[in-house]
Amino acid sequence: MATANEPLIERHTVKERVVHWAIAIVFLFLFLSGLALFHPVFFWISALFGGGEFMRWLHPLVGVLLAILFAPYAAGLVRDNRWLPADQAWRAHMWAYMKKQYHPTDTGKYNAGQKLMYWSMVPIIAVLAVTGIVMWQPWFAPIFPATGRRLAGLLHAVGAFIMFVGIGIHVYAAYWTRGSIRAMVRGTVSSRWARFHHPGWYRQVTGKEP
Repeated sequence: MATANEPLIERHTVKERVVHWAIAIVFLFLFLSGLALFHPVFFWISALFGGGEFMRWLHPLVGVLLAILFAPYAAGLVRDNRWLPADQAWRAHMWAYMKKQYHPTDTGKYNAGQKLMYWSMVPIIAVLAVTGIVMWQPWFAPIFPATGRRLAGLLHAVGAFIMFVGIGIHVYAAYWTRGSIRAMVRGTVSSRWARFHHPGWYRQVTGKEP
């Protein structure tokens, strides 16, 4: 959606992009190793990570890394993910938007779908971190009763499934919205892209009407 000589607008800083892709890589490892730990039918995946014993040792450590990466990253995005009146209109016309029958006129840096993704990931990753600590053998699990460990295991599995679905939708939406993946790779978008997809944000960063 860019044309020659069209000015570019910075959408994601270098730091944001590096952390975003680091989180993506960490999530992929946790998802695959989590599947291997979840059921014997998936245990063959452990061979990708040096075998079952090493994978069991590494999985919780990488989970801690996810929390460390995500917490400051999410904190930096709170302001841009505040729920606004324009987001209510987007949510009301969500299906029409997906069918390209509705176009929002005042969307900020992130649309309502992206904000819902953000606000769902914050508590889910917190739940995964806490339940992961409760189940962490041999360090913390012995501190908790068996009932607590079983409940933590259930919540961990449910949270991981919800996160997997959410990330899947996120990836699909990024692919579906042409220019989004490029923005996370290069950090910039064209003025035309910003005007079309995020007119409120375009007005904010340029001082011009879309």
